[in-house]
Amino acid sequence: MPKVKNLDHWAISFREQVRQLGSGWTVRESPKSGRVMLKLRSPVKSAEQSSNTEQAVTLPFSWTASSAGDAYVRIRNIYALVQKGHTLKQAEELAAGKAPKLIEQHDWHGALERFKQQKLSHGTAIKPETWQTKYVPVLTEAVGELTSRKPPTTPEDLIDGCIRKWEPGSRSRQERARNLAQFLRYCVSRERLPAIWQPPADLKDAIGRKPASATSQKSNAITDQQILNLLASFPDDEAGRRWADVIRLMSELGLRPVELLHLSVRTDPKTKTPYWWCSYEKRSGGGVTKPRRLWPLPLVDAAPLGELDRPGDVAVEWNLLPRWQARLIELPALRSGNGAADSIATYLSRRAGWKSLKEQVESQDERLTCYSFRHSYSVRGHQRGIDNGSMALAMGHSIEVHCRSYPWATEAGAEAAFAKASSTLKTLDAALETTS
Repeated sequence: MPKVKNLDHWAISFREQVRQLGSGWTVRESPKSGRVMLKLRSPVKSAEQSSNTEQAVTLPFSWTASSAGDAYVRIRNIYALVQKGHTLKQAEELAAGKAPKLIEQHDWHGALERFKQQKLSHGTAIKPETWQTKYVPVLTEAVGELTSRKPPTTPEDLIDGCIRKWEPGSRSRQERARNLAQFLRYCVSRERLPAIWQPPADLKDAIGRKPASATSQKSNAITDQQILNLLASFPDDEAGRRWADVIRLMSELGLRPVELLHLSVRTDPKTKTPYWWCSYEKRSGGGVTKPRRLWPLPLVDAAPLGELDRPGDVAVEWNLLPRWQARLIELPALRSGNGAADSIATYLSRRAGWKSLKEQVESQDERLTCYSFRHSYSVRGHQRGIDNGSMALAMGHSIEVHCRSYPWATEAGAEAAFAKASSTLKTLDAALETTS
């Protein structure tokens, strides 16, 4: 570095402040403009050589004592941006409120199409329906923002802008943030975008948390009799019978709505007994659920005595499996909108019986959705003494998820265990009294 002569006291102090930011950071007066020139010298090591690369920018501040304070504030902002992966030039433009040209010129539309192929054909490949419903909405909005006249200049600003309309802490906001972050990581690693576009490793700040006053959006179970009453309210026509079979299958087999599209019957090779099979694989943060055998839990009709020509608490027999084998069950279209759940919710919302049931459930501060039939399956199983592990296996999730999602599973198990312990103790006491 050339020797600087006649350096004033303020200049010596200014240069020392800049040096303390990090190795290779220096500042001097530009000989052409008399303004502050910022330099960054970074070591570059390779197998062939060890050398230094130097970057330099001229800042819009005069080399005077009165401008030194403002110049140092700008340099600190530039330093922070460089630590995030910007070049010195890009950081200077961002600190000055400008968008680097590289951002505007990137082929975002092409990157989106290539990311689609990556998600559908490589790694833990997703289904086309998942791409269409979970990725397309947020990524289309993001690319629109990035190709606008005033694009966001940081991944944080981009993510915030694309999820702001959704409630903090909501599942939709979480999905949008994570899927957009995947796209940005792909762009940095495969599209060679500057490292500045690497999204935050932790998205908690972007996703946020629900306010303390927010109510849970999880749905609740309903009773067997409520399900039977709902089915009785369906119209007795072709469409009504198809939708009734949808509710029967979800209720008796504990299905997620989408699993209706992955349902089949297999035959045990040893016993030659047919059984239900679900080939659906659910991808989530906890991994991938495996295809599974399904175990029917028939509903119980608790009709009052005398109302029907039969006693109360009668297991309902819908003959679903033989009817399926005989191709007598024809399900309605379940792929419109957001998929099976959306289709089922749309049909139910038009039924007077569903509206009445919803009012009844909500009057108890609970929530009714098309997942309530699956939740009812879980309650029915635990009421019949089936252990948590077996219920979790039948419903296609881990025992941890089962206990977390269905608190009555843990509560019912604890109640049964302590009741059994108390019963055993009483039996022992009785035996001792007899022998004494």
